[in-house]
Amino acid sequence: MATQQELKKGPLDGITVLDFSRVLAGPYCTMLLADLGARVIKIEKIGTGDDTRAFGPFMNGESVYFSCFNRGKESIVLDIKSPRDRDLLEKLLDKSDVLVENFRPGVMERLGYGPARLAQTHPHLIYASISGFGHSGPYSDLPGYDMVVQAMGGIMSLTGWPDGRPARVGTSFGDLGAALFATVGILAALYRRTHDAQGRRIDIGMLDCQAALMETALARCDVEGRVPTRTGDSHPSLAPFESFEAQDGRVVIAAGNDALFLLMADALSVPQLAADARFLNNDLRCRNRPDMIAAVEAVTKTAPVEHWLGRLNEAGVPCAPINTIDRLFDHPQLLARNMIVNVKGGGKTFRTAGNPIKLAGHIDFEPARPLSAPALNQHRSAILRELLPEGASTVNDSEFMGEE
Repeated sequence: MATQQELKKGPLDGITVLDFSRVLAGPYCTMLLADLGARVIKIEKIGTGDDTRAFGPFMNGESVYFSCFNRGKESIVLDIKSPRDRDLLEKLLDKSDVLVENFRPGVMERLGYGPARLAQTHPHLIYASISGFGHSGPYSDLPGYDMVVQAMGGIMSLTGWPDGRPARVGTSFGDLGAALFATVGILAALYRRTHDAQGRRIDIGMLDCQAALMETALARCDVEGRVPTRTGDSHPSLAPFESFEAQDGRVVIAAGNDALFLLMADALSVPQLAADARFLNNDLRCRNRPDMIAAVEAVTKTAPVEHWLGRLNEAGVPCAPINTIDRLFDHPQLLARNMIVNVKGGGKTFRTAGNPIKLAGHIDFEPARPLSAPALNQHRSAILRELLPEGASTVNDSEFMGEE
């Protein structure tokens, strides 16, 4: 039987990740790997470290933004121009399993740590690159940020209301999508390495990831010959699958098939709605959506949101209130699943989201025990003691000369 200490170790215990990334896509990817038990050593640039150390909000001078996505990592600053630090980096590469970077294509090659060179000197290493457009194709040299790929990838054209302007998705969808695909690629490469002992190159383009996350928009456009556009909060292929006005706010009802529509009609005490010729199946409801919304809202406007949530949940119809962010902190479902955790920054703690990957046989984060992100260069001395022969000097104030 596993001991308590063994249960606390994640499934990636024993895997070491060198994290050259900064801002969001790369750090979010390596945060997930750290949450799963990997040792993540963050290589930072001179003076300022990761760009997000300067992003607000701040607690006692430390960035909350940085702390959110760098929890559980170690930090060391290396000067790539220094022969001593280059030697230390080679030693780190010898001990590492994964390298993650999100510089523009060509930067790591100019530093002398491109994938082709490391494939020769460190063939065991899994090398993951995240960039705006990947390392091939006519746009590969262009800079790419989340907003750029949201616009170019089409998601903004689908976000917002039909009579409004295209809108950015409320979170950094481009960065986070790339981070998740990079994590999947790394885990696949780690599994393959158990068979052939070989590392792999992983090339993630944020624009590629946006295209992959467009659900059926591309296929619908190709098949129907019409360009999909903004539909507000409704689903273009399902009805009812949107919010409806209640007495004191709006309630989301997602009756995604005919059986659920029957249950919804009963829960709203209007069973005749399900027999209406305009609403007999999903295709008809999509075609007659304005009439369907008017019919449903004639009922939902008569009582508050909580009343309808009770009725719909009792009937087994998917539904929800539209929560603001502050309501998530005390949400009973999120609390029951340890999804609100404490992170320490600036000597204080703040709450943020935990790890949604719940694995049997491994103990989840303890919500009351704060996680922490590293101070700049915090672990240099400990890493030097680990890498250098006993008795060797560990005094070196040089720092990593980063390149954008």
